Amino acid sequence: MKKAQGTLNKLADKNTRKIAVILEGRDSAGKSGTIREITQYLNPAWFSVCLSHKPSNHTMKNWLSYWETKMPAEGQIVFYDRSWYSRGMVQAVNGWCTKRQYANFMASVMDWEASQTDVTFIKFWLSISLEEQTRRLEDREISPLKYWKLSPNDKTAVKNYNAMTIKKETVLNTCGNWISLDYGDKPAGRIEFINRLNLEIA
Repeated sequence: MKKAQGTLNKLADKNTRKIAVILEGRDSAGKSGTIREITQYLNPAWFSVCLSHKPSNHTMKNWLSYWETKMPAEGQIVFYDRSWYSRGMVQAVNGWCTKRQYANFMASVMDWEASQTDVTFIKFWLSISLEEQTRRLEDREISPLKYWKLSPNDKTAVKNYNAMTIKKETVLNTCGNWISLDYGDKPAGRIEFINRLNLEIA
């Protein structure tokens, strides 16, 4: 891992592009932990992290316009712990967006990305099985280190596993090139993530 982190350091130091690294996955897939680990040796001037949070009503109604304000600057890498694609997946599955909002997003997102001048989009889906997701969410309930991650949404994540699969497959098959990684084993998944990221940036 440290060798790959050293390679990422060199690439980020020389980077002159606007790079958007998108991490999507089910609850407990390992998005936040991956970002923390692979960026721990990066110069903070070279990157930033855009964390997921509950959007306001205004943001929900102006979804892509909101995300346009979160694009990377020249020479910067931004890691998105969930992104605008949450509209096409977790929002749609949980009924947080309307059917019209979902349809409008799916019809316009690729044109919107193309309009983001000079931004390089690198999209990752972190894949875990139903059994592994169930185990990780149950672990959150009893872990003194992870209990704070547990949210009411986690209670429905397992129930919605198949529905999320359908929405995820639609996004991955229609919204540009995605890199799907097996995250059943988190340490192995993170190594594969950083190696693929280095190849994409190089």
